[in-house]
Formats: sequence, structure tokens, C-alpha cells
Amino acid sequence: MDVVTALQHQAVACEDLGSPMYAELLRLLVDDYEVGGVSVEVLDGYDGQSFGSAIGLRLLAAVHGLVLSGTAPELAAFYPSVGGTWDPVLGWEAFEQVLQSRIGEVRSLLTQPPQTNEVGRSAALYGGLLKLVEAVPLPVRLFEIGASGGLNLRADRYRYVADGTSYGPEDSPVVFDPAWSGQVPSVELRIAERVGCDIAPVNPLTTDGALTLTSYVWPDMADRLERLRGALVIARDVPADVRREDAVSFLRGLELSEGHVTVVWHSIMWQYLSRADRTAIEARLDELGAQATESTPLAHLSLEPHAERDTDGWEYRVDLRTWPGGKLRMLGTAAPHGQELVWGAS
Repeated sequence: MDVVTALQHQAVACEDLGSPMYAELLRLLVDDYEVGGVSVEVLDGYDGQSFGSAIGLRLLAAVHGLVLSGTAPELAAFYPSVGGTWDPVLGWEAFEQVLQSRIGEVRSLLTQPPQTNEVGRSAALYGGLLKLVEAVPLPVRLFEIGASGGLNLRADRYRYVADGTSYGPEDSPVVFDPAWSGQVPSVELRIAERVGCDIAPVNPLTTDGALTLTSYVWPDMADRLERLRGALVIARDVPADVRREDAVSFLRGLELSEGHVTVVWHSIMWQYLSRADRTAIEARLDELGAQATESTPLAHLSLEPHAERDTDGWEYRVDLRTWPGGKLRMLGTAAPHGQELVWGAS
């Protein structure tokens, strides 16, 4: 995909998902690129990459990180994440100035894989786990591929409110209200193990790690920023082991455990894997599933996009497959950041 098309598609996605600031900024980047502006040099070498490489988000996150760190004061007045107000004229002039004066630094930051670690997706994880544990009442071993900073591995430490019912700790600094529509069982959830992998993991306990994760949140989406900041607080108290490892190698080392349900989880990361890696992951899950018993069950829980039939759109589904048996259930649907979560009747 060429750079212009990638930026245009990302602009539509940002607009649809509630960030008019980024939608406008991306369209201004397209205009600049098409007339041979500074963005051509900034994005040199990125033409022809897949949409999944998310070059638009990488660029925006690189600049947002500079704003959050206080090293781009000329832009701070236009970024709501630091108390500013977006202005498409003056804001673009300041953005362009940062690209021109910090081109080497920005290009260096572009090499980092996207690290959104969207906490909103925890609602799908948590609700899916409750539905799983209702049927399989065992302690959970939670393994996440593409875990980034591992914030979603702490899903049970967030608070969810829906239809007059609340789930999770009452004093949690991360609150989803309303969390979803539809029914979710109130069952005891015990997480015995929290382990993840990522090819470029981020340590949320460090200043640099927290800055990286925050830079990928769109600056005009206050709810997302508030949730992330609360999740960073929780991460200091709830350990999770996130390893620098690719998903295929990680799952090849995974074994089932007596008296536990082993859960492999991921959200909005399948697009970043090669076809060969996807095939290898599915084969490994089938292999583990063939070993599963009633006392060593396995589950695969995911929030990922699926092409809608007879349309050009995508449906973001919460799917659960369990072994023994390999039964697949679609539990619900959500938007990419986890909002608008609707549970089905299953």
C-alpha cells in the first residue's frame, strides 16, 4: 500500500473511532505529502508497506511522544493530552515545524512497532473469561500474544459496570461504565498466572515505557488516556511477565497444567503476523487442544476483525474456542478499542 492510501485509510479509521483531531491531521499530512512537503522525507522508504504496518500511527505516536515528554513545546498548546486545544491551522504549522526540526529523531522513532496496548479491550477479555469460567470453573493461566506492556493481563483488576451490576475491585482506578450491553455471569475469577510475549515489549513500570504507551493513545480521546493512566498505576502492584519473544516460539513452549484452564488471548494483533505465523499458531493450538482433558482444558480467546459478508466492512468479534472438543463460539462484538461491546445470547 502506498503512503498516501495508508494515511487516508488511517484518517477514516480515526474519524470513525472518535478522534477528529487525528483524522484532520492525517489528511493534512496527505496534502503535504502530495505537494512534496517535509513528510516525504520523513516517510521515505515506507511506500509499499501493508496497512498493518500502521505507518500513520507510528508517525503520530512519535510526535505525540515528543509533546508528552515536554520536548516539543511549540506543539503542546494544540494537544489535549497535555491541556491544549487542537487548531487545524496553527496546529499544523507547529506539527510541520517539529517534523522539519526533528526529522532524524522522528524517523528513528518510526522503526518501533505499534504499541497501543489499548486497555479498553480488557472488557472483552474479562467478560470472555467470565463466560469461560462459568462453564469451566478452574483457576486461569492467562497467556497473551502481542502483549505490548501487558496491561490487559491485569483485566481482572479493572472495574466494569453494566445494567446495574458491577464486576472487579470497587477501588480500581480503571472504570468502564457502561462496560457492555448483554449478559455476563457473576462468577469467581481466579488468575493463577499472567504471562505474555511481544517482539518489542514495553515496560510499563519505567518512565520511558509509560511514555511510549501513552504516545499511542490519540490525544483528543480523554477516556482512553484516563484508563491507560489508571492501568499504569495498577501495573505497579500486579506483576505480569511479558517476554521478548515471537508468538510462534512462545506458544511452542506452552504446556497445559493439571487443575487449570490455560487461556491463550490476543486482541487486534492478528494483522501484524505473517500468514505463515498465523498458520503455525493455529497448528500449535490444535496440537495443544488434542492433549487437553477435562482437568487440563485449553481456551483461545480473541478480539479480532473479520470481514463482513457482502460488504467492504469489518466486524470485530469476541471469539472463544475451547478444548477438549475444539468448539468455537462467537461471544459478542465490539469496536476496535473495545467500546460498544455487545454480548450475544451464547
